[in-house]
Order: sequence, then C-alpha cells, then structure tokens
Amino acid sequence: MPRITDARRAQKRAAIVAAARRCFSRDGFHQTSMPDIAAEAGVSTGAPYRYFEGKEELIVEIAGDAFRVMFEPLERAVERGDALTVSELIRASVARASAEATVDPLGRPVPIEELLRCAVQAWGELLRNERLRVHARAGFDAMRHRMTTSLRRGQEAGIVRDDLDLDRATRVVMALLHGFVLQRTAFDLRDTSGFLDDVDIVFTTAGLA
Repeated sequence: MPRITDARRAQKRAAIVAAARRCFSRDGFHQTSMPDIAAEAGVSTGAPYRYFEGKEELIVEIAGDAFRVMFEPLERAVERGDALTVSELIRASVARASAEATVDPLGRPVPIEELLRCAVQAWGELLRNERLRVHARAGFDAMRHRMTTSLRRGQEAGIVRDDLDLDRATRVVMALLHGFVLQRTAFDLRDTSGFLDDVDIVFTTAGLA
C-alpha cells in the first residue's frame, strides 16, 4: 500500500477539524460524538483517531483557532510597534470577529460564525475542562501582555493617559471583546460599525479614547 504523503495527511486532518467545527457549532460539544464527526467528514469511524486522541483534543484545537482568529489583527499591530489607545485596541480586537469568513491553514474558507459559536461554548467548557482552561488562561495572559505593550507605547506617545492602570485597562478591553462575541453570536448583534462608534463616544467622554 502506498505511503500517505504529508500533504495528503494535512488535508485529511484539516477535513476532520472542519467537520468537528461544523458539528460543534451546530450541536454543541457534548451532543457531538467522534462517530458524528467521522460521518460529517465522510470518513470511517476510526479515522479521526489517527489524528486526534479524542474529542477533547479537537475541542482544544478548535477553541484555540477561534481565539487566534479574534486576536490576529491586534497581534499584527503589536508586532508593527503601533502605539494604540484603548478604543483603537477594541477596534483591532473586534475587526476580525465581525468579519464573515477567514481561512484555515490550507487556505480554505472558514465561516467566522462557526468559530465564534465554538468560542462561546469554550467559555462554558472552561469550568469543567482543566486542560482547556490552562490553554485559555495562557492565551488570555499573553494577549493582555501584548495589549499592555501597545498601551504603554500610547502613553509614551502622549495619546493614552499616564494615570491609566494598564492591567485593569486590558481586562476592560478583553471584557468588551468577549461581550461583543457573545452578543453577536447569541443575540444577533450585527451593527459592528455602530457598536464601535459608541465605544469611541464612551471612551472619549471618559478621556481614554
């Protein structure tokens, strides 16, 4: 039997991830079984186990994908060395979460809605899944550190108040992002432009924008 190539293996793995994401988004983590994922992917029942130990590993990967997509624009801004205000941080964070689609590592389209639905479920899963909680906490702390770097540059540039507590400010930004994702996913918030305009008004009024 010919040996499967690395490219073919990557394609099969990506197809299983995409199938799991669709199942999780549609039916939830706990209502989805590994046989459900295999059926969605059009593969044998045992095929997903060639790439993943079990459903928990898939949950961790897909939740990580969701949070990476949300924070990618902000990470790029930090890498460029941008000095940002609080409202600019929020705009950078919300930008990708308000899009319609992104792409997977193989360049195939992925609906943002699927990722966000998985992200919302992942927050509840943190209460019972220690492995996922550890991953999420590490990502949360790393992103707040990047935000702090941009805000500190903003203070140095004179566009962020010197008396702003950056630790608390980054928690506010994260809370707004999480709230935006929840409202978009659960309560059909679609007016992203209006939401961000109101963020600017609130933070300008407070002298923080």
